[in-house]
Amino acid sequence: MVGWCACFIEREDKYGAHNYAPIPVVLERGEGVFLWDIDGKRYYDFLSAYSAVNQGHCHPKIVSALAEQARKLTLTSRAFFNDVLGEYEEYITRLFGYDKVLPMNTGVEGGETAVKLARRWGYDVKGVPANSAKVLFARGNFWGRPFMPGFEVIPYNDLKALQDKLESDPNVVAFMVEPIQGEAGVVVPDEGYLSSAHRLLRKHNALLIADEVQTGLCRTGRMLCCDWEDVRPDILVLGKALSGGTYPVAATLARDEIMLTIGRGQHGSTYGGNPLAARVAMAALQVLQDENLAENSDRLGQVLRTRLAAIPSKLVKTVRGKGLLDALVIDESHGVSAYDVCMRLRDHGLLAKPTQKNIIRFAPPLVMSEAQLRECCDIIEQTITSYGV
Repeated sequence: MVGWCACFIEREDKYGAHNYAPIPVVLERGEGVFLWDIDGKRYYDFLSAYSAVNQGHCHPKIVSALAEQARKLTLTSRAFFNDVLGEYEEYITRLFGYDKVLPMNTGVEGGETAVKLARRWGYDVKGVPANSAKVLFARGNFWGRPFMPGFEVIPYNDLKALQDKLESDPNVVAFMVEPIQGEAGVVVPDEGYLSSAHRLLRKHNALLIADEVQTGLCRTGRMLCCDWEDVRPDILVLGKALSGGTYPVAATLARDEIMLTIGRGQHGSTYGGNPLAARVAMAALQVLQDENLAENSDRLGQVLRTRLAAIPSKLVKTVRGKGLLDALVIDESHGVSAYDVCMRLRDHGLLAKPTQKNIIRFAPPLVMSEAQLRECCDIIEQTITSYGV
């Protein structure tokens, strides 16, 4: 890459940590399903900032709510009350059917809060001996890679492994799981996995923590991915699209028996629950409902998977997903990698990113129209068949 575009990339490489490997494109503007680079070239966004932009880039209602609140009051910390937080807490708990919400900033913070709540519940309610509580994670989960003791990893989509661990260890207090594993490559479990896991956990007096940071908020064709199996998690973690991609907002929701095990002064966040975040989150949630984005995601997801599966190329190994959280698995034995495909997609005006080496995750904004989706499917098919495999 040459010219001034390379200057932006070189500056990031020189002064920033090397913990990401971005597709080489420098973006400066977004609107709806589109992104524009610094040269003015337009792209379809097929990643949505890892599902943070479900409502589309710079949704006017969300941006308006942000700007209006930003001119009035942005931050007080939780040292004082503000006039927006209570309204937001009532809104989100009623929407999802929980007693309480603990507002945080990022999905990672929301997940850490969920684990802290589960462990505290284990000691105070379940009666686990001090310093003995264990939380289970599914292998391949974004959260399945902790560095601290008291955490164990079991195979994903394996009810027998969960049952064995629950039966052999009474100190297990929770199982934290993504309903569909996003970063692992859009891994969709067997039908009934989540509901059966929840039944096992209830039997052994342990909690189900659903990490819906990526799968939630209409991404899979329901408000929550758990809704596909009528499962109501004991602890629910939300993030990403909770702000429509405008501002970091996360939430951990639970019933009183769990949430009230953490007392005043035992868990905090300077920015968590600030009036700007609260106002933005309410606007983002309202857009999801007003524009019927769950229904649109479900309908367009079926169109997308049907079109991808019909691509006449040996490069297409597997297509899977739910709603508009989908994956195209590339057969790299033909000398073409998922990264190669993403680079050529970029050249053809569509931005996507590989995950787990040979998998391309497709997750466009949920405001996409069917005509736009079909145009994107044409781009994907033309790109893949251009390899002549």
